[in-house]
Amino acid sequence: MDISKAFPSRARITMTAFLAITVALITLSISTDAFSTVPTKNSLSLSSSTMQQFTSSTRLEMNKKGKSKSKPKKKTASSSPKGFAAALRDLQEKGFKFSGDVRPGKQSPQRVVNNPRIIVPDYAVDGQPKNRGPLLPWLIEVKKPEEIAKMRISGRIAREVLDIGARAIRPGVTTDEVDRAVHEACLERGGYPSPLNYHGFPKSCCTSVNEIICHGIPDDRKLVEGDIINLDITCYVDGYHGDCSEMFMVG
Repeated sequence: MDISKAFPSRARITMTAFLAITVALITLSISTDAFSTVPTKNSLSLSSSTMQQFTSSTRLEMNKKGKSKSKPKKKTASSSPKGFAAALRDLQEKGFKFSGDVRPGKQSPQRVVNNPRIIVPDYAVDGQPKNRGPLLPWLIEVKKPEEIAKMRISGRIAREVLDIGARAIRPGVTTDEVDRAVHEACLERGGYPSPLNYHGFPKSCCTSVNEIICHGIPDDRKLVEGDIINLDITCYVDGYHGDCSEMFMVG
């Protein structure tokens, strides 16, 4: 194959320069002491002792692995992100300019819904909603009378759960305790707390304290007198979401 036909003149010049640089780097590497092929007496004896230690330690490690039986690690519920997620969260907190005194607290393990009689939304398991609305926002679905009746039921249950959550709001109570009251009240009424695992959201309601605008995540921060808190409740009942929220003064 004629390389002059396969590559234009500029490409041949670039390739020639690349090959020249590569050859120069290889020659330089070979000529350095670090890659010398003629070791001294001291370096040779050091290499031999090092190899003996490496061989013995490797044999010992292999014997240990052969005798020990690997036990499966127990999975424990984590209340805080680990690894890359933890590093990303720390980076965000350090670089984020908070507008007030509220900071993210420690989250308890995510609550679960084990009642098989409760109808759950399609994202309950993997966090990814499958049922999408119309692509064009002006396309409005006209509900049937039986569908409107179900919407009223889910809305009424959401209001009841909101009132129960409101009674838990007082100084010294954590927002996680409010979330627990909301979670249990929703399940007692045959509903699923809609925020739970929606796109991975870890809690059953949203508690936005003071300067937090919306969708605050319940954690171990204790409410203090004078706080304002928005409690956002959504309950999924028989295929429909009932959504409501209210602002409260603590104390």
